[in-house]
Amino acid sequence: MRIWGEWVCPRLLNLMMEDDEDLKALRTRTLAPTTGRVLELGFGTGLNLHHYPPGVKRLVAVDPNPGMAALAHERMAGAGLEVEHYQTTAEQLPFDSASFDSVVCTLTLCSIPDVAASLAEVGRVLKPGGQFLFCEHGLHADAGMRRWQHRLNPLWKRVFDGCHINRDIARLVEDAGLVLDPLEHPVLKSLPKVAAYFYLGRARRAA
Repeated sequence: MRIWGEWVCPRLLNLMMEDDEDLKALRTRTLAPTTGRVLELGFGTGLNLHHYPPGVKRLVAVDPNPGMAALAHERMAGAGLEVEHYQTTAEQLPFDSASFDSVVCTLTLCSIPDVAASLAEVGRVLKPGGQFLFCEHGLHADAGMRRWQHRLNPLWKRVFDGCHINRDIARLVEDAGLVLDPLEHPVLKSLPKVAAYFYLGRARRAA
């Protein structure tokens, strides 16, 4: 499973996502408000790099997967954006409290083992009034689809290296003490229906 998780799955996901026009549009919309000192959780293969607004010149990025890091460094070389990359988990971030203006997370909360601890860390490293920008797939609004998500989740996790399709992203963010702005819920036709319901939004650390 280590070979699958560290080498095969990163390349498979990179191939699936890099040319998806709907996902590209969501990345651009998610990152548009990014300002100040920026931290990206779950940097992966660096697919967000070309979607940051022009005002962002430097990025701190974390991802624990060495297979992802190998592909990310290739993309970082031609990005025109200075990236400080850490191969570490989101559950224990090696940064000072209240040290970031923006924390970004796309298609990552689904696969973090302890997502509550990670979101607690987001709240810790954000400055008062700082913003958490996220775009994640998760628990569907439709009850019938939710039942399918719960049934298929054990198999989905095995195939996609720990990815969950049934996490209630909004509740997880609010439970971390972050103040959630109104959410959008785009549905991507390019993805299987059980993984196509998205949570696009912003939350803030209380000032």
